[in-house]
Amino acid sequence: MARPKTDFPSAEALRSLADAEGRLAVRVTPGSRSQGVEIQSGRVLIKVRTKPEDGKATADVIELLGQALAVSPSRIALLRGATSREKLFRIPLEV
Repeated sequence: MARPKTDFPSAEALRSLADAEGRLAVRVTPGSRSQGVEIQSGRVLIKVRTKPEDGKATADVIELLGQALAVSPSRIALLRGATSREKLFRIPLEV
C-alpha cells in the first residue's frame, strides 16, 4: 500500500515564523508513524519516520523542510540542536 502524500503548510507561513536573519526554531518527533510538517500555536513541528541515530533523523528533517519551503536542502543549515528535539535552522527568506 502506498504511503499518503505529505501535506505541508505554505512556504510563506513557515518563513513568517523565522526571525529577520532567517532562523527558524523547529520541534522534531523522530520515529513517528507518519511524516509531516505542521504549525501549531505558532511553532513548527516536524515528524519523521527515521529513528534518531547517527544524524539520520536530522537529515530527513532537513529534506522535509526543504520540500515544504520549495528550496534545495543544501540551502538549509542546522545552527543548533544536532542531538536534540529542539533544533534551530537558518532558512532562505527568499526563493
